[in-house]
Amino acid sequence: MYRIGKEEIEACARVINSKNLFKINDGAREVMHFEAELCEKMGVRHSILMTSGKAALISGLVGMGIGPGDEVIVPAYTYIATAIAVTAVGAIPVIADIDESLTLDPSDFESKISKYTKAVIPVHIQGFPCNMDKISEIAKKHGIYILEDACQSVGGSYKGKRLGTIGDAGAFSFNYFKIITAGEGGALMTNSREIFERALIYHDSSAIAYFGNQLDSITEEQFCGSEFRVSEFTGAILREQLKRLDSILYDLRRNKAYLLDKFDGRYSFIRSNDLLGDCGTTLAFWFDTEYEAIEFKRKADTAGYPATRPIDTGKHVYTNWTPIMNKKGAFNPAFDPFLMEANRDLNHRYTPDMCAKSLEYLKRAVYIMVDPDMDERGLNKLADALK
Repeated sequence: MYRIGKEEIEACARVINSKNLFKINDGAREVMHFEAELCEKMGVRHSILMTSGKAALISGLVGMGIGPGDEVIVPAYTYIATAIAVTAVGAIPVIADIDESLTLDPSDFESKISKYTKAVIPVHIQGFPCNMDKISEIAKKHGIYILEDACQSVGGSYKGKRLGTIGDAGAFSFNYFKIITAGEGGALMTNSREIFERALIYHDSSAIAYFGNQLDSITEEQFCGSEFRVSEFTGAILREQLKRLDSILYDLRRNKAYLLDKFDGRYSFIRSNDLLGDCGTTLAFWFDTEYEAIEFKRKADTAGYPATRPIDTGKHVYTNWTPIMNKKGAFNPAFDPFLMEANRDLNHRYTPDMCAKSLEYLKRAVYIMVDPDMDERGLNKLADALK
């Protein structure tokens, strides 16, 4: 969380005073208005606010018709929720390498495509944009869907287009650790009416037909799904947070650019697919060896500026995706995609060293987080300490 204040308090009070806490109401309709405002901000036709980024990914996959018998390619470096979302619909996650941008390697993505591949989930990790030109070209050539995981990159862009709006659908997260937040929350965005209608039904199938006019103009047949509905509090808080988004990104990018200039010629940084579109949340130092990365982290920590090696971030690295690597896709074996007959011939041959290149890159990078509220004096102090 970067910024929150009286506006969010007043938004919550507005909901309480209205006595309309449920999403469907005849009052302020905070969730509905947030969805419309998000569409306008991101330049998409449809959005659905729901409980989490993972919920948005699952709903997006359902909207694409993905299930048993299908493979979905995911990068080796992403939070485990990306891969679990694939198993949640009965499909198999196929794990591909990242490149020096720490995002999905387009070449390895293409090499992992099989006759079973139905979608790819490029992840704009830490606000770093993926190479969406190349990924889109490959996906189009092979006729597969793109579901962007933009959970860590709300508001970022690639060549002028907002991340999460370039593929067939995209997912945002609004949990406490994201650029804007309501504590929890997520959103699915798409320009596809078909994906939107299916995701709308799936994300709240127990209530969608019984409250309000949510199914007006919906042509997809109803089916059983989940319940990822949010309350008016989430919508109200996020309406205020959305107003803060551009200023947060501006200050993050300004401070990151200032530090990059300060370190010019002294340190190397990971390759960016679009430095201007990068969210600016993270200084990602790049070293020739793991030893140099470890030493830099030690010195930065000692200087009072905590650093992180992405290799040490637990569930963001595929080797630590315990239920995926152990192929435990569900508690009940009948629902476990790894045991389904439809998935028998799919690529779920996971080994700890299958993406060795990714592990090497993650060992050689070091992160220091950027503070959008740090002034020039603080930035200079940080730069001097790390020099």
